Amino acid sequence: MRTDETPPLIQAHERMSAAPVTLMFCGQPVSAHAGASVAAALFAAGIRTLRNSPRNGAPRGMFCAMGSCQECLVMIGTTRSLACKTTVAEGMCVEQVPEAGADE
Repeated sequence: MRTDETPPLIQAHERMSAAPVTLMFCGQPVSAHAGASVAAALFAAGIRTLRNSPRNGAPRGMFCAMGSCQECLVMIGTTRSLACKTTVAEGMCVEQVPEAGADE
């Protein structure tokens, strides 16, 4: 249940007006807006594949955008994190999850 009374479009505008930050995805710089999720930042940058299935190598990426499906699983530092539930930070290093054991 939503408790914030600010309309979603205003919230989106405020995020887009936020200071730019740069994160790294697989060694490549990605520009993002402070307050955005890692998944949203990567999607906005045209990055759709966040990892590959260890079972068949199929590309995986943002699907539900709310943390239920876990398709956007990435490595942030040494921690497995859901890109859709993680807020970007300046200098954040995001990598694909190693294929071995990465899938359900």
